[in-house]
Amino acid sequence: MRAIRRFTVRTVLPEQLAALDELAQNLRWSWHAPTRDLFASIDPELWSDVRGDPVALLAALGSDRLAALAVSDEFTGRVRAASEDLHRYLHDPQWYQGQTSAAGGELPRAIAYFSPEFGITSVLPQYSGGLGILAGDHLKSASDMGVPIVGVGLLYGAGYFRQSLTRDAWQVETYPLLDPDGLPLAVLREEDGTPAVISLDLPGGRKLHAHVWVAAVGRVPLLLLDSNVPENDDTARKVTDRLYGGGGEHRLQQELLLGVGGVRALRAWSRLTGALEPEVYHTNEGHAGFLGVERIRELVGSGLSIGEAHEAVRAATVFTTHTPVPAGIDRFPKDLVTTYFGGDNGMAGVPLETVLALGAEDYEGGDPTVFNMAVMGLRLGGRANGVSLLHGQVSRQMFEGLWPGFDAREVPITSVTNGVHSPTWVSPRFAAVEAERMGLDEITAPEASSGWLDPSKVSDAELWALRGEMRGELVVEARRRVYASWRERGASPAELGWVDDILSPDVLTIGFARRVPTYKRLTLMLRDQDRLKALLLHPERPVQLIVAGKSHPADDSGKRLIQQLVRFADDAGVRHRIVFLPNYDIGMAQSLYPGCDVWLNNPLRPLEASGTSGMKSALNGGLNLSIEDGWWAEWYDGENGWGIPTADGVVDADRRDDLEAAALYDLIESQVTPAFYDRTDGVPGRWLELVRHTLATLGPKVQATRMVSEYVHGLYAPAAEAGRVLAADGYAAAKDLAGWKAHVRGSWPQVRVDHVESAGIGEAVQVGDRLTVRAYVSLGPLSPVDVDVQVVHGRVTEADVIDEFTPESLTLSESYEAGRHAFGGEVDLDTSGPFGYTVRIVPKHAHLASVAELGLVANA
Repeated sequence: MRAIRRFTVRTVLPEQLAALDELAQNLRWSWHAPTRDLFASIDPELWSDVRGDPVALLAALGSDRLAALAVSDEFTGRVRAASEDLHRYLHDPQWYQGQTSAAGGELPRAIAYFSPEFGITSVLPQYSGGLGILAGDHLKSASDMGVPIVGVGLLYGAGYFRQSLTRDAWQVETYPLLDPDGLPLAVLREEDGTPAVISLDLPGGRKLHAHVWVAAVGRVPLLLLDSNVPENDDTARKVTDRLYGGGGEHRLQQELLLGVGGVRALRAWSRLTGALEPEVYHTNEGHAGFLGVERIRELVGSGLSIGEAHEAVRAATVFTTHTPVPAGIDRFPKDLVTTYFGGDNGMAGVPLETVLALGAEDYEGGDPTVFNMAVMGLRLGGRANGVSLLHGQVSRQMFEGLWPGFDAREVPITSVTNGVHSPTWVSPRFAAVEAERMGLDEITAPEASSGWLDPSKVSDAELWALRGEMRGELVVEARRRVYASWRERGASPAELGWVDDILSPDVLTIGFARRVPTYKRLTLMLRDQDRLKALLLHPERPVQLIVAGKSHPADDSGKRLIQQLVRFADDAGVRHRIVFLPNYDIGMAQSLYPGCDVWLNNPLRPLEASGTSGMKSALNGGLNLSIEDGWWAEWYDGENGWGIPTADGVVDADRRDDLEAAALYDLIESQVTPAFYDRTDGVPGRWLELVRHTLATLGPKVQATRMVSEYVHGLYAPAAEAGRVLAADGYAAAKDLAGWKAHVRGSWPQVRVDHVESAGIGEAVQVGDRLTVRAYVSLGPLSPVDVDVQVVHGRVTEADVIDEFTPESLTLSESYEAGRHAFGGEVDLDTSGPFGYTVRIVPKHAHLASVAELGLVANA
């Protein structure tokens, strides 16, 4: 019999245990082992049954057990100590409170971080993959560092999906409904106790309403908008039904709620709690881009023009792109966006044409019929970044059409390489040894000072034994999951006796787990199945593979890859050496990373923007075996794992896969397995050299604390300072900048380089010579102070392309009638080789974040 309504009845705790509720509701427990240990000690068996969920644990406890705990001086003392520790964590000054900007100014007082998904803990399944896990690690590290961030996202009624397999190895998705009252969340309420309601207009006179649920991520509040509320009609209630579900219009409605509704949720949060309104708005991918449109609407409503509001919004916005391919970007039909921002549904003060222009692909090769969310993010983001050095380069090339006339290297997209939150991902067993034998300074110090390079801290025998214990724990967990998977696939217990003997705690264990789009090449390892079987079944140096990953529900090609892999793993001849674990999530990942000796990553270069799973493995003493893409292209040094050679330039996709698979097999045969199995007194010395080097060199780099500090100083602080300058004195600087830009854009057709003269060098040019350059230019109605006339010089190719260049400003020499001027300067020739130069004119203003900001340049 089905219930017509479902809700959660929460436990009423005795007064002596009241602090347990706060400890359970603050998600710091998800990365704070002592708090988890406190809850586990209440009832270890029940703790396991509820999968480490404190809220569920407390709800399941009987009154007799609670009464017994309440009169235990030992337990209530532990509760008080844990509560006091949490309060110190929440209120004591941290790293951020001792920082200033590069100019010595105040850092942002509040920062809003928008993301469509957040991976905090498997208890709150609001993530699908790397984007969400990155967002969760960003918030956790910001909390640890005292960075005043507030997260903004959506609360999905069914999260992403639960993955299982059919007997024929086909992925099946189910969507268990989540009860927010049973999650570590609290609804944002008005002063009269009613839920705060966020509302948006929809076409046809309809409304989209949402309540706001708040998750406490340590010090960081995370606001999650939920459309499944009584105020909505049935269709509107389904807007937040599942993550990345539904078609184009459903997705557009989600992104409107995230962006526009998210800003309105922030306003309600500040109004009801007294929290400071954000000075910086960071959008993690383009999904939340409409937040900029809403902020423009707010400022236009306060009296600014569209252009003035745009400048004020842009200055204080940071945009992070995560995709290296156009196909990974959300693009909506222009007509659909017109429906939501035009006619009777127009946004007050923001014309439809303004909105459409923000996402228009009005550049060479663009599609005039679509609205591009990443393009809008870049046009509304005064500062933008990719998520690794290589991805920054790829992004500059991918989006250079937005800045015509500029070389890709000058496209204003920088990079901040992703990092991971080590307290979440490092095995408690491994972390305890680090804490006992080394201080935090030794763990995070540069290589020369790293405690991991000192065998007196942790001997080779101890380190090898520790790695073996973690591998053994993974084997036990993998067996449990394989058994459960086969039961779901329809197998009876009588058929599954073989599961007890799969995998081995003594065999080299390679892990591979990630989302399953085709470019990540889940099945590259299967290109030569006979050769793979030989590796798995080698009599002296066997290898075992543990694989996991989800394919998007609509991606049948990805599902076929999973099916192909699982069918191979089902073969009775190899199933003890290769397993596929369904329903990859945070909980599974936290056992996978510590237990794997090698982490495999073989994407099609350069399509991996960053990747972070290998970072988590490295922090646990695992070695990476990876294509040199994403973060690995940046930090692989030849001694922290292995780089898989790539067949760049091979056009035939099958041929390229064959070549790179062969290179993978070669590495495993010739380098990986010998290092693991060649031992002295039972210890693989060479292997442990690589492990120590990995912990010493990668350990400090892959930390999300490093990543967040780079965001703070490189992006948040400059954005806050720019936003403050433009907002001061009634937005005087924003008004000036908008007027100046309009003047420059209107005048630019008259700007040109008329003539260039050079002197100072003879026929035989030598290092040390000085080149004199004089440029005659026409500026039309512009003044010389509005522009920067530059000589751009450097090494040239055989095609006379300046490959490596340096721009230097020329100074005004003379002015003539009709807007003509002469500029001059000198260039020191300090390097040998083929050299060339040219002259260009670019706009110049104190408040421009980049020379390419306007996309205007006049080249000689």
